Amino acid sequence: MLAVGDVLDALRGARWPADQLVPGGSAGTHRARTQGTSVEFAEYRGYRQGDDVRRLDWKLLARTDRAYVRLTEDHALLPTTVIVDASASMAYPEDTHAKWTHAARVAVGLAAVAHATGDPVGLRITGGRVLPPRMRQGVVGDIGRALADATPAGASGLAPLLTDLRGRVAIVSDFLGDADATRSLARAIRAQGGVVYAVHVVDAEELDPPRAAALVADPEAPAVRRPLVLATRTVYQQNFARWRRALADDWRRAGARYTLTVSGSGGEPAARAVRRIVSGAPGHWDDAPTGVAP
Repeated sequence: MLAVGDVLDALRGARWPADQLVPGGSAGTHRARTQGTSVEFAEYRGYRQGDDVRRLDWKLLARTDRAYVRLTEDHALLPTTVIVDASASMAYPEDTHAKWTHAARVAVGLAAVAHATGDPVGLRITGGRVLPPRMRQGVVGDIGRALADATPAGASGLAPLLTDLRGRVAIVSDFLGDADATRSLARAIRAQGGVVYAVHVVDAEELDPPRAAALVADPEAPAVRRPLVLATRTVYQQNFARWRRALADDWRRAGARYTLTVSGSGGEPAARAVRRIVSGAPGHWDDAPTGVAP
């Protein structure tokens, strides 16, 4: 069972505002790109040929003998889809599955904050369930149960889950699979006015592996094995740090909001990660070097 009560309690009052104008649509809480249908006054503008005469401010015209139209500010919903990577590499470490548990708790937290902001929220799990964005009461519980029922396994890609998405998309993954194809589709979402959050989950043991010699295997290709000893450990940490920096740069160039969060012993509480993501503040964990950030 996935325990998320502490995460939900810690996120009470948190909101996820859009940091850009969103496409017009159903009335909601975020400022929209359209003007004119809301009752909320924004500003006056001089009348132009073709303007709707019903927007003329007749009282102002009578006082000034100049024609002005009233512009109003629309507000719209921002449908939110949380995509969670359930491939085998997310089951690391084998004895605790800490990376998967952390990813699932962060995903539920993001869904809860989006729902509390007044937006429809849905879920897509690689190789598993798809829940379309909904606003109804209980949708966060549905998402939590779907994640609790999922078991990370196999090598299903993220990209197929992004093909028809709009609005706000949060991808929670270790990005050890089809990251290039996923970023390509993320760019398409951005081009259509959407926003993409790349939430990179790394376990503390991946940043700072045990010092004892070990034979490590690729979880999604078990036949691929490599010895990890003191000499290769340092090289691994350097390469892993270089890869993380390149990954972060690639996601940011794709127009996504990139955030790194660490699971496992000494890692980041899920609620703290969620607050950093929705506030847009990367914080200390984004620049974690070869070891775990303090």
